[in-house]
Amino acid sequence: MSQSSFSFIYFAAFIFCIGCNISEQEVKMKEIEKVKALIQRMEAGGMEMALQLDTVAHFYEELLSKKVSILKNAKSNPYQYEGAFSINEPGEDSALSSIIILNPTPDRNKAEQEVVLTNVLDSVFSSFMRKNPLAVQIYSNSVMQVSRVYPSYDTKNIVDPDIDVTKFNFYYEADLEHNPGKGLVWISDAYVDPAGKGWILSLLHPVYDGSELFAVLGVDYTVSDIIENYLNSEEGEFVMVNEKGDIVAGKADAIESLSLPPLKNHVYRETVQSDNFRISDFNLFNSKSKEVREMAQVFLLQKRGRFKFKNEPRLTHAVCVPFQAIGWYLIEVFPNY
Repeated sequence: MSQSSFSFIYFAAFIFCIGCNISEQEVKMKEIEKVKALIQRMEAGGMEMALQLDTVAHFYEELLSKKVSILKNAKSNPYQYEGAFSINEPGEDSALSSIIILNPTPDRNKAEQEVVLTNVLDSVFSSFMRKNPLAVQIYSNSVMQVSRVYPSYDTKNIVDPDIDVTKFNFYYEADLEHNPGKGLVWISDAYVDPAGKGWILSLLHPVYDGSELFAVLGVDYTVSDIIENYLNSEEGEFVMVNEKGDIVAGKADAIESLSLPPLKNHVYRETVQSDNFRISDFNLFNSKSKEVREMAQVFLLQKRGRFKFKNEPRLTHAVCVPFQAIGWYLIEVFPNY
């Protein structure tokens, strides 16, 4: 073979290899961009809801600034009580919330007065829910232990009237100690809702009366709705985790492929005893697969975006992109078929 022929073959092989490498790099970039685009869709939906909740919070604070005149001119209260609970039944009047004046209230009379002061929130809450179909409920929990939740639900059979609402993460995560900026707060850990909605994620906003915290507004998504409306709308196997590796949401096949138990949408209809209900089995670092545990370390601790499986028969690789607005990560796993 002549030197010129050898040179041509070498050059052709070199160009071919470069072409292969570029193609492989393009595939990697497309995988990352696909996950980024899904995150952007989810964050855009969350931002829209956040802006609307911020509007509700400003309305609430304006209401408090006029409390003297509002109470002076208040009409009859549509709520009556049996102990801690308003007696209106779910579905009986869709314009009303469920009201709970919990037993730890420091002043029952002031708490009932607060209900009258804030009754206009019912129409505001109703409007919010119409504009946000993914929201399952919106609520206010106050320093006076007054809980207003819209739409109404079966409070008597679900909520323990002796709980202190200020001890729950959907309250204290927005208080001054945890939220000195007084702005919007996402609860990054999924938890089981005291109102029986199952696994939920919450967006919170504190409401101040002057310099004093008066209440915390909250709005909830269910994990099942996030899966249905976002993860299931995109082809691929996705898992959403927090910075500790806990599964927040995910497609069933993706969770199973990571050697984790099925994540069921538990409905908690017993007396509420604590503010979180997490199961350590649903954590990437506790997977039965050594390589999945390695993947978790690469993604969550080393902050790298791609992991290649070597000995996992059901998976070839995975990619991971962090959320911008909250400490979550979206992972896409690629089955071996």
